[in-house]
Amino acid sequence: MADVAKKQGGFGAWLFDPKRRGALLVTPAIVVLFVMNIFPLMWSFGLSFFNYKASSLKVPTFRGLSNYERVLSDERVWERFQTTALIVGSSVLMQLVIGFLLALMFAKVFPMRRIVLMLVLTPMMLSFVSVGVFFKLFYEPTFGIVSYVINFFTEDHFVLLGSPGGAIAGIVIADAWMWSPFVMLLVLAGLVSVPKYLYEAAEIDRASKWRTFRTITFPYIKSLLLLAVLFRTIETFKLFDIVYIITEGGPGSSTETIAVYLYRTAFQFFKTSQSSALAYIVLFIVIVLTNLYLYAVNQRAEEID
Repeated sequence: MADVAKKQGGFGAWLFDPKRRGALLVTPAIVVLFVMNIFPLMWSFGLSFFNYKASSLKVPTFRGLSNYERVLSDERVWERFQTTALIVGSSVLMQLVIGFLLALMFAKVFPMRRIVLMLVLTPMMLSFVSVGVFFKLFYEPTFGIVSYVINFFTEDHFVLLGSPGGAIAGIVIADAWMWSPFVMLLVLAGLVSVPKYLYEAAEIDRASKWRTFRTITFPYIKSLLLLAVLFRTIETFKLFDIVYIITEGGPGSSTETIAVYLYRTAFQFFKTSQSSALAYIVLFIVIVLTNLYLYAVNQRAEEID
């Protein structure tokens, strides 16, 4: 068929030219990428400079940077950022501690190690909605597991989600329970890669466990820990599903993260332009966090060299 097209010339010859075959094979993927990702990003970025509501039929009017100015001067936005930072810091720290301890445990061989490892990895395989529903039922004051255990020590119903601190703690525990196995896998990969002869040499030199960890183990897992911090910070910064299902941002607005606030601004109040501006501010913060990680990795590479 290609030979016939070449003999006929014209578009057929151009289409079946071997030099263009690779570009033609990639074109459908590029078109899908543009339609599904690039175009919506460009469209939403353009809307952030206009006054537009998705619930209105009015023609968008250009407003320049006023949407960004309004978002950055809104006290509610900064309160949501503070709430998000509190949840991110608490959750990521808990994930690092639990994941690191689990990695130390699974670095050693013990009976039924594979079965226990599969059970520990189960939470990260679940959907956010499932985890949110599970923990909302766990925290239920009338029949939840947490309240049932607390009732052994007190007659009053324990309402964990009734206070701002308790609600934040409930979200942090749910997120840490789900993603600590991810941190564990990264740290475990580093622990397994440490050459055994280094530990043997440290044992011959009678080095303490702390010195062995500081000079041998930690350098091998440091970059992986930084990678875990980056991934989990970015993902927790965008946390929406678990928060919305467990507390819906309550009590009041004490657990309303920036992602929940962004959702309500866009789909409940239909402030499309403001929500687009806020979304790109969040994207900018994520890019800054990524660059900080890359800077830390480059600094470590220079130190090694």
